This record gives sequence, C-alpha cells and structure tokens, in this order.
Amino acid sequence: MKYDLELDKAVQEIKETKAKLVLIQLADGLKPEAKNIVDRLEKETEARFLIWAGSAFGACDFPIETQHLGVDLIIQFGHAPWKYTKDMEPVLK
Repeated sequence: MKYDLELDKAVQEIKETKAKLVLIQLADGLKPEAKNIVDRLEKETEARFLIWAGSAFGACDFPIETQHLGVDLIIQFGHAPWKYTKDMEPVLK
C-alpha cells in the first residue's frame, strides 16, 4: 500500500520555520519508512533529524520528553493535522 506522506509540505515547513533540529514522529505502521523519510528530508533541507521510537497514538500523544532536546519542530506522520513548534503550543494548520 502506498501513502502520500506530503513530504513536500514537510520540506516547506522546515524551511519556513528555519528549523535546525526536527523530530519525526511516526505511527507504528509508518516506522519502517523512517530512514527513507529522513533521507529525503535531509536531502532537501539543512536540518538534522531525530526519529521518535516511542508511542504514537495520535496528535494527543505528544512526546513531552523532547522539550529537553532543543527540538525546533515536530512533524507527526499519520495523525491529525497538528503542528508543534519550539514553544510547544499546538497550532492547527
């Protein structure tokens, strides 16, 4: 099964926010694609990436532990359209 992960939108968001460190959070079914996703995003941006290996049960399953990592942007794949930024306030887009 193929999915449109809208990686172009992710690239655009990374560039617009000038994110330097981005956390990628994937629903469990998408985790096998983590390396391919990061490879593509690294190729098209100057950001560095972390992959969240913990739970991902929806937009409400926010990885709070990342607040101490200096993450500029969290991109959740496979969830509702929420965006979290450095100040950790959710913004609907």
